[in-house]
Amino acid sequence: MIYTKKTPWTLIMGIIMVAYAYLVKSGVLEPLIKYLGTGKLTGEMVTLGYVFGGIAIVVGLLQLAVKFKEGHADYYLSTIGGLTFIMLVAFVVKWGLDPQMSAWGKAAQPALGFNFASIMNLNYVVMGIIAGIIVVNVFKIPSWAENGVRLSRLGLKTGVILLGTLYSLAELAQLGRLSVVLIGFFVLGSVGMVLWMGSRRKIPNSMGGVLSAGLGVCGVSASVAAAPVVQAKSTEIAYTIGTILLWGVLMMFIFPIVGKALGMGYIQFGAWAGTGILNSAQVAGAALAFQPDGIETLKVAEIFNITRVLFLPIIVLWLAVWYVKREQTGIKVNLGQVIVGKFPLFVIGFILMFALSSTGVFAPAQHYQGKFFDNSEAKLVKTDKEGKVTSKLLKDEEVALLWKEADKIQREDQKKALSGLVENKKLMSIDDDNALRGVANAKILSKEANAILKKAHGAVYHTAAKIGMFRDLIAWFFTFGLVGLGMQITMSSIKQAGGQPLVIGSVVGTVKAVGSLIVVMMFVHETI
Repeated sequence: MIYTKKTPWTLIMGIIMVAYAYLVKSGVLEPLIKYLGTGKLTGEMVTLGYVFGGIAIVVGLLQLAVKFKEGHADYYLSTIGGLTFIMLVAFVVKWGLDPQMSAWGKAAQPALGFNFASIMNLNYVVMGIIAGIIVVNVFKIPSWAENGVRLSRLGLKTGVILLGTLYSLAELAQLGRLSVVLIGFFVLGSVGMVLWMGSRRKIPNSMGGVLSAGLGVCGVSASVAAAPVVQAKSTEIAYTIGTILLWGVLMMFIFPIVGKALGMGYIQFGAWAGTGILNSAQVAGAALAFQPDGIETLKVAEIFNITRVLFLPIIVLWLAVWYVKREQTGIKVNLGQVIVGKFPLFVIGFILMFALSSTGVFAPAQHYQGKFFDNSEAKLVKTDKEGKVTSKLLKDEEVALLWKEADKIQREDQKKALSGLVENKKLMSIDDDNALRGVANAKILSKEANAILKKAHGAVYHTAAKIGMFRDLIAWFFTFGLVGLGMQITMSSIKQAGGQPLVIGSVVGTVKAVGSLIVVMMFVHETI
């Protein structure tokens, strides 16, 4: 069978990519880039446009000029058209839809009281899937692109491997026994409950596996990480993500109301939100809604949230073993041999990267998710080869504005932090930064003064170069993989999947929220 199909579209898409890269590099698209706020992405726009466009042009010309014979070369070249098709849609999602949705969310925040794009997690992850669903159901996948679309899961697996670089055991060790015990109990309990309910309601093992990771660990990211382990279908991933987002948004609004009604303190509510709400953005939203005039609640919620994320390797291993055993029901087998034979290699890659990250090879020892505090002159003041000095220290007029509005601040720790910032033109400690983040979140000062505080925060926090590189790669592998995943989800397959995920998700989500509330009220106090 000859897989390669003669089509001009691979060549056409390559030309479009190269042309876009040229327009970006030449500055023609500067107004659009400025409007979307994607100036920092121009480097990847040019590089990826030229690289993928160049490959597509070469392969497109070969497909038109050469008569292929059956073989490996024929098959692999037949995938280039589909891969280019996915990347073209991914470009639109990552460079267009993602920043546009972010801008709309910020613009609507004054009227709505919250950033809907952030709260509903409308980023490239979700929109990549939606874009793929629209393509396959409205326009259909052309025959010349089908082989490439099938390979999109390779992007997800590679992204999951690299995901291991963002977490480390060192972070987990610093979080305290309370968060580890509480999160461990509810993560493992939620995963176990979903798997048990799934078997009782006779949903596929793959559906139960991916749903358990999403509800038990950290929402969408965990679902994507677990999907290849349990060989989840596209529709099962889509249902899981929909359930997680719907439940998470509801809980984000309900938690602050319940917390205030029960008279919960900042530590209690932060522990509850970080345990019971699924997605990180929704955890932050609930914490800030509960305490809009500071970040004490947010800090506690973040501690519990990152603890939950760090359980992901354990859950991935559990699901891998569980899935192998479930798929071998009725047959006596040597579990060790089966696991060695069927254990996904990319999971080993994930664990290896996690282990390497734990050694500190990717980021400084004191980092938090790849970011570290450094207010030294070497970091804040740079001199280029031509002798031009660039400083991130506050300017005199910025200092004057902050000092003018200092009387608006009432809390002593915030006053002290602002005084230190004004005197030194930079943040002097992590505690000062935390105090002034609370001022900015509460919007105590004017819009201009808040912008200065955010500038000061950005000046002293730096992303480790290696972690930044891995984050960019993860974003692209996930964007590519999720767009291709969406292209395999048809409306007919969604109708066939049924509503079981929502039922199970609602039951487990309720039990998790109520159970964690009871435990927090009983054992968590305002001093940990």
